[in-house]
Amino acid sequence: MDSLLNSSRPSVFCPGCSHEQVLHALDQALSSMGLSGEDVVVVSDIGCSGLFDTFFNTHAFHGLHGRALTYATGIKMARPNLKVIVTMGDGGLGIGGAHVLSTCRRNIDLTLLVLNNFNYGMTGGQCSSTTPQDAQVGSGFLNKLEKPLDICQVAGAAGASYVSRVSTYDKGLVEGLKGAIAFDGFSLIDIWGICPGRYTRRNKLTPKSIEADLAKLPELGDYKIRNARAEYGRAYRQEAAKLQPATEPVRIEAICTSPEPGRREVVVLGSAGQRIITAGELLCLAGASAGCRAAQKSDYPITVMRGHSVSEIILSDTEIEYTGIENPSVVIALAPEGVNRRKKMLADLSPEALVIKAAGIELPNSPASVIEVGFKAEKIKSQDWALVALAVLAKQNKVLTLDMLKAALKLRFRKAEYETAIAMVEKAAALP
Repeated sequence: MDSLLNSSRPSVFCPGCSHEQVLHALDQALSSMGLSGEDVVVVSDIGCSGLFDTFFNTHAFHGLHGRALTYATGIKMARPNLKVIVTMGDGGLGIGGAHVLSTCRRNIDLTLLVLNNFNYGMTGGQCSSTTPQDAQVGSGFLNKLEKPLDICQVAGAAGASYVSRVSTYDKGLVEGLKGAIAFDGFSLIDIWGICPGRYTRRNKLTPKSIEADLAKLPELGDYKIRNARAEYGRAYRQEAAKLQPATEPVRIEAICTSPEPGRREVVVLGSAGQRIITAGELLCLAGASAGCRAAQKSDYPITVMRGHSVSEIILSDTEIEYTGIENPSVVIALAPEGVNRRKKMLADLSPEALVIKAAGIELPNSPASVIEVGFKAEKIKSQDWALVALAVLAKQNKVLTLDMLKAALKLRFRKAEYETAIAMVEKAAALP
């Protein structure tokens, strides 16, 4: 088969750059395997190795530094028939190390060519994750403090089955590339080469010295046997085929009538454990039961047992393009933790706004109307305050009705939970 190299975009590597030889070796490998441009995707990132995708008449994807394997994984999962080849320098290798480990663990059918020239050649010759400790590079003494990464040993330990290391100048490079590309699973080749534009200006490195350095390294383990398993994409599709099809999303019918037209904004302020987020969900479902569009945003710390909990809800007859709330029509204030998160908002409420607050909660002065509820005096548990507050709001025929709230409870809870919630709502409806 003819060459897959792009004659309209000839390579522009520095004279003597090892990438040029890898480029032609890869072209020979693809051609001798009978692969056409339609069969292959070249995925690259940043750096000199990132130019590879422009030099081939194949499918191509060019992405962020160190992230090439993430795009390649998505491509392979979506189009398993394609041969996906990733070119990455030792710079991208270090930056995208976590992605390399994940790809090794998955064993997805990709081929990663690490074009290893021991420095960040494109940006000034700084040290990379593979720079020898005795090298002279453009980033001072930093490489003297770090042990260079042996990507082959790391990849094998992470689960890669096909791991090899070779010199750019090895006569067996083409055959090595063919073997890696043909392998049914993740394959990685660490290809050592020369960067004449940066690295060899300060460091003596030749094809013979690379060969000698490679010979000093211990043999790679037999990872093909140790890490042998099914290719990830095929195994994924087999397991997925065993699953029941996903159920259709619940369709919420408009069976209620909203008490108010237009856009209604509600902010619920509470603390952890008060089911503030659930109250927001119920309000959204209540709106949907009346044919409204609904949006919810939540604010809470990473802890789940302490701290504030805030839910912002918008119900609207028309499309909700902006979800920010600056001057809500209703505020439900149930705990000082939530109130403290929105003090300025509370102080700026309009006279038309309504605040439903728990007895004992202090609020900034504002012209808004206030309804105080003695939850403790009524022996209502803290985790039920938000639901009761929604029922109090529904009694005002503002934002929602009791019918809307009951419809939301039926959508949200199973039978036992629903019956408990309905009893709580009816109790709230009886409050003075």
